[in-house]
This record gives sequence, C-alpha cells and structure tokens, in this order.
Amino acid sequence: MKKTVKTEKHPIKLWLSDIEAGALEQARNLANLPFIFRHVAIMPDAHQGYGMPIGGVMAAEATVIPNAVGVDIGCGMCAVKTSLTRISTDKLRAVLSGIRSAVPLGFAHHKQAQDPALMPKTVGYTVADLSIISQEYHSALRQLGTLGGGNHFIEVQQGSDGHVWLMVHSGSRNLGFKVAHHYNRLAGELNRKWGSQIPPKWQLDFLPVDSKPGQAYLREMGYCVEFAYANRQLMMERIKAALAAVMAPVSFEPLINIAHNYAAAEEHFGRWVVVHRKGATRALPGEIGIIPGSQGTPSYIVRGLGNAESFASCSHGAGRKMGRKQAQRQLDLATEKKRLEDQGIIHAIRHTGDLEEAAGAYKDIDEVIDNQLDLIEVVVELRPLAVIKG
Repeated sequence: MKKTVKTEKHPIKLWLSDIEAGALEQARNLANLPFIFRHVAIMPDAHQGYGMPIGGVMAAEATVIPNAVGVDIGCGMCAVKTSLTRISTDKLRAVLSGIRSAVPLGFAHHKQAQDPALMPKTVGYTVADLSIISQEYHSALRQLGTLGGGNHFIEVQQGSDGHVWLMVHSGSRNLGFKVAHHYNRLAGELNRKWGSQIPPKWQLDFLPVDSKPGQAYLREMGYCVEFAYANRQLMMERIKAALAAVMAPVSFEPLINIAHNYAAAEEHFGRWVVVHRKGATRALPGEIGIIPGSQGTPSYIVRGLGNAESFASCSHGAGRKMGRKQAQRQLDLATEKKRLEDQGIIHAIRHTGDLEEAAGAYKDIDEVIDNQLDLIEVVVELRPLAVIKG
C-alpha cells in the first residue's frame, strides 16, 4: 500500500502514487457514504469510471450499489495452460483463423441460438422470475460464446513456465448491460423517493439488500456473473478446438476463471458485508488469479495473499492511462505497430481507431504488479504471441 487518505469520513487506502483527479474524487465520494464499512481500497490500476473508480474495492453494510459493479457484470478472465511448449508463426496464424471462424467478435452474435444447456443453472427460482433476464434470454442465447468489443480480447501466450497458454477477457455482453441499466435507474428513482442525502451527481444510488429491489438486483446480477463465466467457457472450448485442429496432439490443464465486476457477501474484519469489486479481482490466500497486461506487455498468473486491508483483492489488469479518444488523438499508429512487431506479436492494431487499445494507452504493467506485491505473488509470466480484439 502506497498511502492512506484520511480527510474523509472513512479512510481511502491507495496502492498507487499517481491516481488521477477524477478517480480520487470518486473515491472520496465512496468514503463519505453513510453505509461504507471501514475504508475504501483503490488498486494500482485504478482510473475514473462511472460513480466508482475502475480498480475500486468497497464494502457496504446491508447495501448494494449497481454502479459500483458496473455495466459489464461478471466481466473477467479465463486462462488455460496447454501441453505445447512452442508454436510457429505459420501455425499460429492458422489457429487465429480457426478462432475467428468459431468466435464472433465485436458486435457480432451467433446466427443461431446456442444450446440452452450451456446457460447458467438456477436453484430455487426460474429464469421467468428474473424480470430483465427473462426479456433478454433468447437474445443471450445468440450472444453466448461471443467476445464483444472494447478491451475484450483473446490471446495466445508464451509462459515463463515454458508452456503455451490461452487467455480470454470478456463479460456478460448485452445481458449485463440491460440488468445494470435497469437497476441503476430504479435505484435512482427510489433514492429520490426516499429523500436520500447522497448527491445524484455522485452516481452512487443504492438498494438495501433486504428490500425487494435489492434482492432482485442481487439475483439478476448473480445470473449475469454466471452467464459471463459460461460465455468465457464456451469461447475457450472453441479456442482449444481451433488450436487442436492445427497442433494435435495437445492437452489442456483445467480452466482458471475469475471475475472482476461484481458484488458479493463476504466476511471481513469479523463482519458480513457486501464487497463491491469494480475492475478488481478477489485474491484470497492461495487463490489463483489472472492480471492481464496490454497487447504488447505480459500478463500474469498470480496467487492471492489475502491482504485484509484490500478486502482480499488485487488489480484486474494494467489499467488505462489514457481515455479512448485521447489515445486515438495522441498515440502514433506507426510507433504502436512497431512496438508490437519488434516483439514478434501478431497484433490487432490496424487503423487509428484501434489505438484506443494500443499498449501505449495503458499503464506500465510491471509497475502495477510491483505496487501490489503485498496483495499477490507472481506464479507465471505470460508474454503475448498473438492477440485478437473485439
């Protein structure tokens, strides 16, 4: 931990030295909420989001804030270690072609609905009991196993353990967006009705967890988290098949999966609270997690240390240092392409518009890792060989 801000109602604990002004203001807002528990934790990849910083961790008493989870509910990472120790460029290009044929990218969906058996299972309720998800269910069947756009990616990587790895970053697609938008709007309407003293401009409207709307949100949010996991699982199965079609025989170790946008009931400092992680990863003692870099920098398989001060959390990636439009304006296309090509990376930077996801738009992943060595330990470093973006 780098420093603690003590000027607000509750402390703000920072794992970075150079937090941007907008993200710090949002952290201050969180620290002054009436239901905050103990302190706010800000991870080393933090930057400004909607309501709560990306890279923020907050524990609340009997309260959930939809905007402190975000619109891509359940977004996260999965990774698989393969038995391969190397792959040639020609073979790699053939694998990428197979992946693009099997996994729709960007706004694309499957033309046909996927098997409903792959959707999350419900216990004690049915999909019909979920007001938003029931409306979006059939659309979601065509989104299952699709990457999406923005910062979502598929990578083939070379591990410091000598093995080739596969990695996917994706979320709950339009399903999570619809749930987040509905309940954030509902929370705002109810907060105005209740006479909440939390300023609307903070974008931190809340729902009591023991209320009917609060319970409804938690149930639909939980379904979205599971849908995002199912989405990554299906993509990974098809990525593995694309690799096996070119590189057989090949075997695969079990999937590593972890989400970084969700809220969950957890016990911390002897109290059950609702921990909100928005662009942050759980890092319980011994828990294996994933911290991705950017297109031109390493990603890391890590092991959690269970640091109580971070509510057993760590960063979810490198974190942006430039906004998307800023990156398109300020970064040089030739320079960013050369950065990747000099490393032999098959990349996804083609046009000026792609610069929003260039390595230069992101923080230094090595510094981000160094700033949280009290939260995690590195298990494997993964260097990118090829990248597919949404």
